This record gives sequence, structure tokens and C-alpha cells, in this order.
Amino acid sequence: MNYDNILNKRIQNIQPSGIRKFFDILEEMTDAISLGIGEPDFVTPWHIRDAGIYSLERGRTKYTSNAGLLQLRREIAAYLERRFDLRYDYASQVIVTVGGSEGIDLAMRVLLEPGDEVIVPVPSFVCYGPLAEMAGGVPKYLPLKAENEFRLTPEELRSAITDKTKALILPFPCNPTGGTMERKDLEAIAEVLRDTDIMVISDEIYAELTYGRRHVSPANLTDMYDRTLVVNGFSKSHAMTGWRMGYLCGPAPIIQQALKLHQFGIMSAPTTSQYAAVEAMRNGDPDIEHMREEYDRRRRYLVENLNRIGLSCFEPKGAFYVFPDIRSTGLSSEEFCERFLLEEKVAVIPGSAFGPGGEGFVRACYAASMKDIAEAVARMDNFLTNLRRKQGREG
Repeated sequence: MNYDNILNKRIQNIQPSGIRKFFDILEEMTDAISLGIGEPDFVTPWHIRDAGIYSLERGRTKYTSNAGLLQLRREIAAYLERRFDLRYDYASQVIVTVGGSEGIDLAMRVLLEPGDEVIVPVPSFVCYGPLAEMAGGVPKYLPLKAENEFRLTPEELRSAITDKTKALILPFPCNPTGGTMERKDLEAIAEVLRDTDIMVISDEIYAELTYGRRHVSPANLTDMYDRTLVVNGFSKSHAMTGWRMGYLCGPAPIIQQALKLHQFGIMSAPTTSQYAAVEAMRNGDPDIEHMREEYDRRRRYLVENLNRIGLSCFEPKGAFYVFPDIRSTGLSSEEFCERFLLEEKVAVIPGSAFGPGGEGFVRACYAASMKDIAEAVARMDNFLTNLRRKQGREG
């Protein structure tokens, strides 16, 4: 069998995630510290787990409606209005998805025709480009600049738009940079998009993890509401990664079509997880505040100490990542991460894994314990000291 001829060429041409390589090496190590995986170190709060357990005890193990439990969609709509002043009709504008990733996939597939272009600001989460390609679209990567704190500027956006542009990804707060967009930034983007039919896919999975300011969604802007699909979920805000719970919100005509894809491809999100998510939406606000305060403490510690040991790092205002500049070491992002992992047994992720704008940087996740973060900083300090000593001898 010649599988090259049998398999879909589009899928074959997509490269696997550059992140996995480092996790594979890490699995073979002992006494290693990972600042690589973007997963909260908190356990899902007990009252949420208990709601899932209770649903099983009551025998609630059947399919839900395709769009998700009505009570969950109602709670999602109430939560979005309460937390972000976003108003969606729970019956026609909300789909419960299998994680935020399915929401991004649905948005891509419901919008894109073959050859349509999707503007993807980078560095950003690794799935946007591949999902655009899988949907038949063409990702157009738009490198953002560290001097702008990795915000998308109207000038950059304007230069990237062509007559084939169908959608723009807005990945803020951003993985891997921690960059955010303020209202004035989004208003400038809205002005560029005015009088176009370009849709916005706004990945807001880190919306609850902003520091010093409240998250603003492009859908908060009157001019952007009708052109924005909001993707969100429970993984980061409620420490529910393994429950695979997300949702997609947007204009009813688009959500109606996305529901077809979800219906035939997924049927419905896991029932147990949905009942747990109802509890998270109703009573999880204090959990969010507690976790965000702890992340903020770790964030400030890590940024301060990275700068102290000689790695320039701007202050991220969102998510739970720092994105220090490692160009002063003379190493590429991948070389830095490989050597740091092998020599000091600490995993961070090369910025190049997140698109062309990420070379020269690495991503470190502070959703780890303070003990691990402090030890990782000490090991990085040692790594940099040894590297500079060696480079001094060779020079």
C-alpha cells in the first residue's frame, strides 16, 4: 500500500506541534522541572468535582442536546454578562464544545472556503494555522513585535489584508507572550475592519487571567459584535483541563451552521463534564479570584527574577506565561531549550514553536508551584553563568 497516495495531502503537509518534542524528552528524566505545559497546577475545585460525581450518582449518563444542556448554556450566558458585559442569547448564540479547541475548529470550518485567508498574529497558540489549513484555508502569519508588547497594531493588520482575507484571529490574552489588547487597541482594529466582511475569531480562553485590568472582548465593541465569534472554556479559569469543556458564542446565523458540524462530528459534549460546568458557572467566581491572585504572585516573582539574572522580559498582563528574550545568549530558541533541559533539567518551550515571530524568545509557564518556579530560576541562573563562562573562554 502506498499510503502517501492514499492519505490527504493537506493533512500530510501539516507539521506536528513543536512543543511535543520537549515533553517527550522530559518524560525520560527524573528530578526535572517543567515550566512547559500550559496547565494549572490547581486541582479542579471540590464543589465542581462533586457536581460531576453527583450527576453520575443520579444516573445522568445520557446524551444531552447537541448544543449542550440548556441550563449550562443559560449559565454561560449569565456568566459572560456578569463577568465581561457580553450579552448572548443562550438558546441561539451558544454551543457547548469539547474544549475551546473544538470551538476554534468549528469557527474555522464554518467560515472558510478553499483558498480563503486567515490572518494569524504570531507568536500565538499552535493550533490556529493547522486548523485553518485543515478547513481548506490559508494561514497568513503576521509577526508581532516585542516593543509593542506583542499587541496587534492597526498598521500591521492593514498591511496583511488582501481581497482573499476571510477571518482574523485575535488570540488575547496571548499564549505564549502574555500580551493583551486594551479597548483602545481593539477600537483601532475595528476601524481597520470597518466596511469589510472580515470575521474575527476571538480566543478568550485566558480572559479571566488578566492582571491590573479587566479583559475587554472585541465583542464588547458595538462595531465588532456582529463580526466576532468568541471562543472560551473552563480549562484555564476553573482548572478543568481534563474535563474538556468549552463554548462558542456569536451571531445566531453562524452558530446555527456551526451546530451542524458539531452535531455530525461530535454529537454532544460529555454529559458529566457539563453538569460540573454548570456548578463552575454558578458558584466558581471565588475560585477564579483565588487562582488569579496566586498566578499574579508567581508572575511578578518570575518576571523580576528573569530580568535580574539577565534575560530581558516585558511584564505580561494576561494568561500565565512569560516570554523572555534569549537573543543575548547567542543561541536559537530551540538550542536554548534543548541545552537548558539536558544540562539543568528544566523544560521551557522555544518561541519558534509558536510561529515565525517567536524566534529569539522562550515561553515559561508560571502555572507551577512557587517552589518549582524558584528552583527553575536558580537553575536558569546557573545555566546562564556557565554559558557565559564558556562563551568567554571560546571568545
